[in-house]
Amino acid sequence: MSLALQFKGVDFSYGQGPRVLGGVDLAVSEGEFVAIAGPNGGGKTTLLRLALGLERPSRGEVLLFGEPARSFGNRTAIGYLAQRTRIGVHAPATVREVVEAGRAALRLVGRLRREDHEAVEEALERVGMLHLARRPLSELSGGQQQRAFIAKALAARPALLVLDEPTTGVDVEAQDALGGLLNRLHGELGVTILYVSHEFGAVEQFVERLVLVRERIVFDGPPSQLPGVWHDPSHTHA
Repeated sequence: MSLALQFKGVDFSYGQGPRVLGGVDLAVSEGEFVAIAGPNGGGKTTLLRLALGLERPSRGEVLLFGEPARSFGNRTAIGYLAQRTRIGVHAPATVREVVEAGRAALRLVGRLRREDHEAVEEALERVGMLHLARRPLSELSGGQQQRAFIAKALAARPALLVLDEPTTGVDVEAQDALGGLLNRLHGELGVTILYVSHEFGAVEQFVERLVLVRERIVFDGPPSQLPGVWHDPSHTHA
């Protein structure tokens, strides 16, 4: 199976600072649903930035769909959901306008076409937000806002969906709903999903692999095989 993401012997430090990541080897096949977790300061955010080509490794190589991540050309193949603190959830825009912005990124000039509007409708429907399409984003709950931004990412029909700390600021019920939504989207679309967070309870029962990062990869496998001491104490399932 082809690889969506590959780290080969990657080390990373910020400038002359201490090493943040060391000896990272990681391969994510196309179509996998993977959670990348670890404590704050453990290197998971740096790993994400390397994966997206936003940083250059000090040593080793990072590949996106077989190309160097730093020079990966088809950026529309990546749907990126940033942390909620960075995405302007108070912007005076409707849900539909937010999702249309995701599709407009495919067209550098000109108005959206019929196929673009169809993609927007499909994305809204997939996340269960079609009935709220005309609502201002600022009037929605944290969980609904997350769904709107997932729809924005899906509107471009990406091959890789990356979520950075997606449960920040949403309650436990919304976290569970998010996990179920991602599992359904993974099954329906076959999209590769990277779920990056300091905790993984929302998706523990859905992900195929859990990768724990503490400067290096300390665990990579099914969540069921994770030693008990590592299980997230902040989130439990019935």
